[in-house]
Amino acid sequence: MNTLRNKVSLIGRLGGQPEVTTFDTGRTLARFTVATNENYKDKNGQWHENTQWHTVNAWGKIAERVQKSLQKGQEVIVEGKLVHQSYETKTGEKRYGTIIEASEFLLLTPKADTTKK
Repeated sequence: MNTLRNKVSLIGRLGGQPEVTTFDTGRTLARFTVATNENYKDKNGQWHENTQWHTVNAWGKIAERVQKSLQKGQEVIVEGKLVHQSYETKTGEKRYGTIIEASEFLLLTPKADTTKK
């Protein structure tokens, strides 16, 4: 093992259109969700599906590629790192969350042809 790293890979489907924001500094952020599914059999032999939702942030050039390439429902591979965040609500309640900060993505489902009617 060369080094210990914070690295995650997900294969899933986009839950919605990516939301892209360009800040005053010129930096671009694309935020989207990816759903992953896991099937398992319970002790009674019945199959169940467990869907997990993951929030993904992509910055800079990757955000620009996300904006041009990704659409709701497409299957993608996302690679990146886990980032833990904390914030305070307007009522003063402390909240925590974990996001994936994308370093790369690969589109598995081709973009829908919008020229056909």
